[in-house]
Amino acid sequence: MEKIYLSDSGPKVSPAIYGFYRWTNDADISSENMEKIVNQCLELGINTFDHADLYGSYQCEELFGNLIAKKSFKREDIVLFTKCGVKIPHHSNPEVRIKHFDNSSAHIIKSVENSLRKLKTDYIDIFLLDHYDPIADLEETSGTLRQLKAAGKIKNIGVVNFSVFEHQLLASYLKTPIVTNHIELNLLNTSAIENGQLDYIKQKYMRPLASTPLAQGMIANGTDETSTRVRRKLQELSSKYESDIESIAVAWIIKLGALPLIGTTNPQRIKNIADAFKIQLDNQDWYDLYWTSTNKN
Repeated sequence: MEKIYLSDSGPKVSPAIYGFYRWTNDADISSENMEKIVNQCLELGINTFDHADLYGSYQCEELFGNLIAKKSFKREDIVLFTKCGVKIPHHSNPEVRIKHFDNSSAHIIKSVENSLRKLKTDYIDIFLLDHYDPIADLEETSGTLRQLKAAGKIKNIGVVNFSVFEHQLLASYLKTPIVTNHIELNLLNTSAIENGQLDYIKQKYMRPLASTPLAQGMIANGTDETSTRVRRKLQELSSKYESDIESIAVAWIIKLGALPLIGTTNPQRIKNIADAFKIQLDNQDWYDLYWTSTNKN
């Protein structure tokens, strides 16, 4: 895959990005599986990896860092995202009673230092705030992010699932470019098109990152009315493009200028997403899928 700029201010990344946000099954969380998935991604030309402090029950960053320490690949040949902001109850954090968001300076600093240590790296290419915390002091938050960037510990700043107004508000305090916003976008959830998130991201010369591009497997296996309707239309197009229905579903996202954020641990699904870049989806077929999804025309 040819590397592309994430934004007019951000670094080059692979057009598909692998994220560990669906590593919730204990069977997946192992050194062996980490190495297998990372090697497959690298073979497919995917060199950009998305972490968070809590992924894999707080284990994924350390497993990935062990791969870096093994020198399975050069640190400078990969792009690392990580993030913080969501706190969930876990035995390693007994003080967390309920799920909540935390954009405080203390939490950001602690999380960045822990991520650097676990990932065994001196810097994070893109650090993201995961969800907006409405009770945070954004002046303090933005000041901390600027300081971490000035210190070279983080190279770029991004956000996750920020609305247009939340994005604008943080940017007004930050006074340094936000280079990406991770949003949920797939054929079963097109709200980012209708609510302005996608347009605003593009207005700021950024490429949106589309999480759950296959709707957590619902594209292929969902039994609800919308999933069934969309899958039937994808199957109609499958012979035309000589491609798997999941590849066509991701090609639909790519045509919007978005970068698919892969979350599956299924090797075939990872390949299906990579294969989507070979598809030149016809404009009318794109709209046919959109109208099918939204059940309007």
